Formats: sequence, structure tokens, C-alpha cells
Amino acid sequence: MDLPVEVRPGSKSRHVLARAGLYVRTVRHLRAAQILRRATRPLSFVRPDAAPPPPLRPRDRLWQPAAHHEPSLLGPDRARFLNEERSIEGASAWTSPDCSRLWLYNLHYFNDLTAAESPTRERWHQALIARWIRESPPGKGPGWEPYPTSLRIVNWIKWAVGGAVLSDAAVHSLAIQARWLRRHLEWHLLGNHLLANAKALSYAGVFFAGPEAEGWLRTGLRILARELNEQVLPDGGHFERSPMYHSIVLEDLLDLANLRCAYGDRPGDPFYELCARIRAIVPEMLWWLSAMCHPDGDISFFNDTAFGIAARPADLSAYAQRLGFRAMPAPAAGVTHLAASGYIRLQRGPAVVILDVGDIGPDYIPGHAHADTLSYELSLFGKRVAVNSGTSTYTPGPQRSYERSTAAHNTVEVNGEDSSEVWGAFRVARRARPLGLLVDDRGDGLHIACRHDGYRRAGCRAIHAREWILESDRLVVADRVAGRCRQAVGRIHFHPSITPRIPPGAAETPGLECDIEGPRVRLSMSAPLTLVRTEYHPEFGVTVPRVCARTEIQRELCAEWSWDRL
Repeated sequence: MDLPVEVRPGSKSRHVLARAGLYVRTVRHLRAAQILRRATRPLSFVRPDAAPPPPLRPRDRLWQPAAHHEPSLLGPDRARFLNEERSIEGASAWTSPDCSRLWLYNLHYFNDLTAAESPTRERWHQALIARWIRESPPGKGPGWEPYPTSLRIVNWIKWAVGGAVLSDAAVHSLAIQARWLRRHLEWHLLGNHLLANAKALSYAGVFFAGPEAEGWLRTGLRILARELNEQVLPDGGHFERSPMYHSIVLEDLLDLANLRCAYGDRPGDPFYELCARIRAIVPEMLWWLSAMCHPDGDISFFNDTAFGIAARPADLSAYAQRLGFRAMPAPAAGVTHLAASGYIRLQRGPAVVILDVGDIGPDYIPGHAHADTLSYELSLFGKRVAVNSGTSTYTPGPQRSYERSTAAHNTVEVNGEDSSEVWGAFRVARRARPLGLLVDDRGDGLHIACRHDGYRRAGCRAIHAREWILESDRLVVADRVAGRCRQAVGRIHFHPSITPRIPPGAAETPGLECDIEGPRVRLSMSAPLTLVRTEYHPEFGVTVPRVCARTEIQRELCAEWSWDRL
């Protein structure tokens, strides 16, 4: 099908005063401690401590295999991250300017140590660890930033506890890394980064023995105890509202439970008590993850989410079962309201609809948020039909800006503006706030209504309201835009496997048809629509063309999905 490509707006050039206002509207949401830490970070350099390592703590139980991840090391000097394969030969590979920052971070994570069939690559791993120690001087380069340091500490320890042998040099390096990390915790970022820092210190504190290791453990556990209270919401969701980061944090907690099992119970110590809390949290997080998955078993695309980064839900569930948790529960029919996170799952007959009716994330750390308020994803007969655009890059620029934009999601864009003022790679100024949520699980259908104030700003004083009604054989999505509105555009982005067509007579009754392996699906609109070509980004570094139905809204719009019964 030969369709026009939807024209994206160009980068906005802002006057210096406008840009200053953007910074003010962004910084005003940060916590005072974050601002202070950002200001003092350049002054906080601490020389790496190369003192001999503490003794290792004896382990008395078996380590359970961790969650499944695909291998990334393709040879002794070749790796593939973010769907980009490169040579990693030579000392310059660790800091290569030809690689994105995120690609380099992945190289320094050493995730392959615990990936599928890792014992078959043990010689490569031993050589790569030795190279890293020689070629990455302590405290220098991207590999010594706190986040990659945290993931590397955990991966080296998981590899060793799983049966591999760390050289004396690697054990010494681990101690240097733990000391360095303790003095460079990411208090300026908080969120999942600080949680990863705390997990790494806890791992090092259990792996080693003695007073110094106990200090690492106390610091890690103190941060974990505080952050889990804040970062895991009452409905079990991670507070950054990303199914991908939720999965990452869930695996972090399973890894901590696994470590406790491997080193035995020590009633009365803080690690034992924290793991008791983890055992209460994990089932709630598994339930949340189940609700945010499509019938194909994979996560939905809200905020920064892509396949191939976090472990798949089925692998996390299997890992949890190996640690004694129950299997991930199947989502229930009807309404599943994740009230604290702001998501709703509707399930009736062959339809599953996942709605975003909440805040974009915590005010002080919205870096992984998209301008996707009141967007939704739809599966029918087990197949994804309407999906948000996903995430392919964290590099600042037009691509990152588009993927975070309202136009890349199944919702309404007003006056060419984003519902939340996303900018840069990870920043948000003004944010959309949901209002007047109504959840009605009535007998003849499931009815959800909500509106948001994201367009109530200078030059664009409008309110977008949306209703969803799910019945046994149809889904109605009704939009209203009230207020000062020059243009409102509604978009429905189809999954690449769906090929919609305009049937005869659609000029009189605007609509589309598509087939899903037998059942016919119809989409009727109350206003004329056009089909355009847009992009789908299911993984980092991946762009797939797909079709989007684009409609101009004149105050109100009704879209009705209907389908044949099997």
C-alpha cells in the first residue's frame, strides 16, 4: 500500500528567554537535594581506593539460575547491543566516540556473563574481564559512571556465585568498584538508578565479609528499604510507570532474594528482614506486570518501553517460581484498575484494551515519560492491533523527540503541541494531569471516562476528554476537545502486522477494515480519515513502517471498533 509519510514538525527553535522558561518549568519540580547534588558533583571527586579486598564470605546454598537474557557477546572481540553489532577489539573500544553512550554502557555492564548458555563462553568472559581491568583505569571513562558500575558489580558477582571463577585481580577490582560506588551514589538522579546502586552495594556487602563489607551492606540496605517504600506503588507498579523499567526493578528484587537464598538465612540481620519485605512485594509486582501485558505475553508500550532490554514476563515468572514464588497470575476479565499507577486494563471477549489515565510519572524524575496521556493499546483475538510507537533511542535529537511526542501515541494532539512538555532526551517541563476519572463496570459494558489539562497553557487553553466503552463485540472511543483549539488531530497507530483498507462506500461513512487471521475488524469514524505511514519501534535500534489512521477532530470524534464473533 503506497501511503504518504506523515510529516513530523521540525525542531522548535526557542528564543533565549523561552528556553530559560523551559528550564525553570523543568527544574521547579526537582527536589532540593537533587539540585544540590547536581551542583556539587563536579567537586566530589574521590580518588579510587586500591587497598586489598576484604575476605570472601562462604556460601552454603545453591544459586538459582537467573532470568533468561539473550547473549550479546558474539566472539572474543565482538558484541551486539541495541541491535548494533561492533568490534570491541583494542583498549579504545571501551570509550569509542563512534558508539552511542548507551551502547558503551551496555559494553561495560557485562550482561553476557549471566545470559543464555554463558558457560560455553567462559573463556571469552575471563579474557574480557581481564581486559577491562587493564584497559579501564579506576575512576575514568563511561564504565566508571555509577549506573554501569552498579550493573557490572552485580553481574560479576552473579557469575561467580553461579559457579564461575573470578581471578584474584577481578576480586580486587570488585572491591575497588564497590568503594568507588559508595562515594558516587546517584542522589542527583534518584529513581531506578539509585535502586541499582543500592542493589550493587548489597551484593558486594554479602559477597565479601568483614567490617568494610558490612558497611557496604548497611548502606545498600538502608537505601533499598527507603526507596522500595517510594518506588513500588500500592498497586505493585514501579513509580516511573514504564512496563520495561518495572520489569528491570522486578528482576532486581528477584536477584536480591536469590542472593539471600544462596548465602543462607541469618534471622535478625537487616538483609534477612529486607528480603522478607521483598517476598511480600514480588507477588504484587508480578500481578501488575501481568495486567500490563497483551495476550501475546509481552509488555505494552507506555513511556520508555521496548522489547529486548528487560527479561520477558514469562522468564521473570519462571525465575520467581524457582525462588519459591507462585507463577505470574493470568489477568482477570472485566476491569483491572491499577489506581496508583494510573493504568486500566479492560478485558471482554476477544478484546484487551490497556489505557493510560494517570500521571506521566513522579514529578522529580520524569526522564522516561512520554506525552501519552489518555493513549491506549488494543489487542483482538490475541493479536496486537493498535499500539503506541515504542522506543528506539535515548540519543537527543529529532528521533527521540518524536518517540516521546503525543503524535507517536494513540491519543489526541491539539494545536501541534504535546500534552506534556517533553524536551531534550529525558526532560519534562509542564505535565498533563488527569481529571475526573470514571470507572463503571456495568453489566452491558465496561465504561471509562477521563480528561486532562495538558493543553491548558498559553495559546492552547483546551481540555481533552476521552471515553472508552467496551462491549462484547465493539469498542467505542469518543473524544471531545473543549476550549481554544485551532486544530485537533486524533491518531490510531496500527501494529505492523495489521493492514487496514478503506472499503467501498467509506466516503459516506468513514471507516476501515482489516482481517486478523479470520475475524474481520471494522473501524468506523464520525469524521473523514486519512491513512499515512508512520513508524513502530519495538526495540532499540529498530524502525518498522506501519499504517496510521489520522483524523481531524471538530470538537468531537467517535471511533468505533467492531469485530465478527468467532
